Amino acid sequence: MNKTSIQHMVIFDLKHEQGSAAAEQFLNDGERLLTSIPVVKEFRVFNQVSAKNDYDYGFSMVFDSQEDYETYNAHPVHVDFVENRWIPEVARFLEIDFKLR
Repeated sequence: MNKTSIQHMVIFDLKHEQGSAAAEQFLNDGERLLTSIPVVKEFRVFNQVSAKNDYDYGFSMVFDSQEDYETYNAHPVHVDFVENRWIPEVARFLEIDFKLR
């Protein structure tokens, strides 16, 4: 990561029971679809383990620049994922974007 890179993270809960087949399908589909977008780097899927945070899952990815981040947000695969999977299946979320100091 360099000073123009953006670390994009979202932590979330699903409407599906934690660890269920539907939850696993969502996480797998999210990884498969979002990593198909060329500007997405270092994609990771996380299970929350801290007692200090009550979200269940996380996605993390890196973009080389603000332009790449904007390309991702407008990309048809991302837009379709948000409209057809994220909105119907995610109960709540918190989005965090970081740049190096």
